[in-house]
Amino acid sequence: MEKDIKFYNSLTRQKEKFVPLNDKSVKMYACGITPSAEAHIGHLYQALIYDIMRKFLVKEGFNVVYARNYTDVDDKIIAKSNELKVPANEYAEKMIEEIDKEMQAFQIGEPDIWLYATKTIPDMIDFISKLIEKGKAYSTPNGDVYFSVETFKEYGKLSGRRTEEALDGVRIDNDEFKKNPLDFALWKSAKAGEPYWDSPWGKGRPGWHIECSVMNYVTFGDQIDIHGGGRDLLFPHHENEIAQTESLTGKAFAKYWIHNGLIRVNGQKMSKSLGNSLLMKDLRKNFHIEVIKMALLQNSYHTDINITEKLFQDAEKHLYNFYSVLLQAKEKFGKFSGKDEKVEEDFDDAMRDDLNTSKAISYLFNIFKEAKEKIAKNDKSVMATLNSVICTYSLLGLFKEEPKTFVEQVDKKLKFDVPEDIKKLAEDRWQAKKEKNFALADSIRQEILTKGYEIKDSKDGYEISKLN
Repeated sequence: MEKDIKFYNSLTRQKEKFVPLNDKSVKMYACGITPSAEAHIGHLYQALIYDIMRKFLVKEGFNVVYARNYTDVDDKIIAKSNELKVPANEYAEKMIEEIDKEMQAFQIGEPDIWLYATKTIPDMIDFISKLIEKGKAYSTPNGDVYFSVETFKEYGKLSGRRTEEALDGVRIDNDEFKKNPLDFALWKSAKAGEPYWDSPWGKGRPGWHIECSVMNYVTFGDQIDIHGGGRDLLFPHHENEIAQTESLTGKAFAKYWIHNGLIRVNGQKMSKSLGNSLLMKDLRKNFHIEVIKMALLQNSYHTDINITEKLFQDAEKHLYNFYSVLLQAKEKFGKFSGKDEKVEEDFDDAMRDDLNTSKAISYLFNIFKEAKEKIAKNDKSVMATLNSVICTYSLLGLFKEEPKTFVEQVDKKLKFDVPEDIKKLAEDRWQAKKEKNFALADSIRQEILTKGYEIKDSKDGYEISKLN
């Protein structure tokens, strides 16, 4: 019996059964990256979530066509290219190449279709012209074109903002010809030092919002099933996409609007201005890519993730323990084989519930605990369970490494020689705890910290780690 998949739809503000517009065919689009700088963890998280969503839908028997875009013309790209004194298109191409390499290093699947804003400029001009013809947009004497928000009566239906509230967070252009502060640019007249294209309104370039609408329109037609992106894009970007697309087609643009949460670093919003962006290339230097994925997937994709060093360290510890069990089993029983249907059934049920990777990962702790017990009892049936884990969880990008390789890599990373004086202090503290002299134990712990080491109690005694 076929089971339902449910997704939380930002448009209806509820979890809904997933029913594509056309039987088993799924048109899926996720807003991609503006290549104005190097790729960071926020880019990785968004790409990871929609790659997993696409893969799971395919696993469930849907025929998915997944498109992502590069917004390769943008204010930030232009500013950076001017700073470096290179053409904007050359700078964007170079950054795209670097970002693609990082995504490949993290084993993020390629979309079925790559879209580039600069390759659809003629289509954008045609789309804008039709909006003007329908009275939904207007050009100004200085060569700009704006969408008239008041002509779209449902404006705000995605974000839930009333028109008077929608001004919050909207960049207000200082243009005397703009009819309404909420009206947004579809076409921007050329300014000195900027790339431009010829249009019926003069030389210029497209506004940000029109790009995604047109790339969707020329690729998929009037409607798509899933439109994804980060929650920061919900307003005004996705709200404006709806307004301009539905004004042209007269049809609902996307049936399901799906948004992932945002990345915070030590409780703060990640931003270039705060200098707390975590670059993908730097993350790879410190942690295995599977550790990073596990850390990111241990909560609902709708919620914000607070990135701390401990988040990755904990994920590394858990994954190391899992791989250690895999290694023990392989060394004892040989090749993984067989199938444990419950592993896959539980995983699929969790994923059908709005892509609940958190729940799916939580199952692993009990699975590996029981596996460890079976290995100790020489119960070879454990191989079917572990083989199912390897096959099933590869969809999340986990357990794709050879167990011995992973364990040795983490061992090598974590291995360090604890100085004798630290060992002595640790033993003294342990003895003080046994004697219930907690004041002395805390005092010794603080002394250990001042020497650059940390001690944590565990069920087996204590662990010593070196502070970064």
